[in-house]
Amino acid sequence: MKSQLSYFTGSFIFSALAVIAAYFIGGVKGAVTVLFLTVLETSLSFDNAVVNATILNGWDAVWRRRFLVWGMLVAVFGMRLVFPLLIVGIAGGMGPLAALDLAVNRPDEYGRILTSAHHQIAAFGGAFLMMVFLKFFVDRHKTEHWFHALEAPLTRLGKLEAIEAALTLILVLLTAALLDGPERGEFVTAGVWGVVTYIFAKGLAALVGGEDAGHEQVVRQGVGGFLYLELLDASFSFDGVVGAFALTNNLFIITLGLGAGAMFVRSFTLLLVERGTLSTYRYLEHGAFWAIGALAVIMLAGVKFHIPEAVTGLVGAALIALSLGSSILSNRREAAADEP
Repeated sequence: MKSQLSYFTGSFIFSALAVIAAYFIGGVKGAVTVLFLTVLETSLSFDNAVVNATILNGWDAVWRRRFLVWGMLVAVFGMRLVFPLLIVGIAGGMGPLAALDLAVNRPDEYGRILTSAHHQIAAFGGAFLMMVFLKFFVDRHKTEHWFHALEAPLTRLGKLEAIEAALTLILVLLTAALLDGPERGEFVTAGVWGVVTYIFAKGLAALVGGEDAGHEQVVRQGVGGFLYLELLDASFSFDGVVGAFALTNNLFIITLGLGAGAMFVRSFTLLLVERGTLSTYRYLEHGAFWAIGALAVIMLAGVKFHIPEAVTGLVGAALIALSLGSSILSNRREAAADEP
């Protein structure tokens, strides 16, 4: 069996190359910024790795490899480079090439336009992630609970049709009330699109892959499942892309740093799948989905209140660490009960 460190060999090599490239682009400051962004992206997206592993457990080796190879290219160059350009293009009423020219020659203006669209990005990403969170817990077939007092009532809500979409839209409307002027309508519109996109992504995964085998959290392998995982990755990366402009306005340094972080997330995903970690630590999956719910709330609340990225990362890390500790204690209790 591979050693745990060997799973991260490619990520360390990519990170080293990213730091070297950043040095030639922005000197020592650029190299240090890439290192910081790598750590930030990895810490913010570890719950993404757990969720990815949950889904990939139901895939065969071929589709796992396709996601980890082609999905990596989409994650690094698509979501961290091309997607922000598209956002700036839409927000600024310009084409992708004009947005790229703006990023290269007028990075301050590029950052200003991207930041001005923050409320729409937060609404779309927050709504999408809230749907992911609720889909896991608002499930009438779910029998295992970590926070029983909170999760059991959510499970009973699963008897109501489309309750996840209703709760998410209510949350979007309540958050929109904090905004004034045209931003309120733009926020609601983006939030609705987040819900619609989630429904279409899950629907496409089911349509292409067939019926789920008794576990609604397993997104079927194939084009639909691939699309769903990429949208999930995009939702996790939104906050990091916008927050990175607090450190630098250089699009390429941001892409290198966040891309290196995405590589480590993929390495964690592969380790969790091949080591069977999720079946060993039963509540780790619960902790990851609670972290997703917390991230969704933070993204939505961030349109009105400034919440540092470090706080977001610490909340997610604390929930996952707590779920890991609970899993270890539960395993020890079961082992002790089985002893004669």
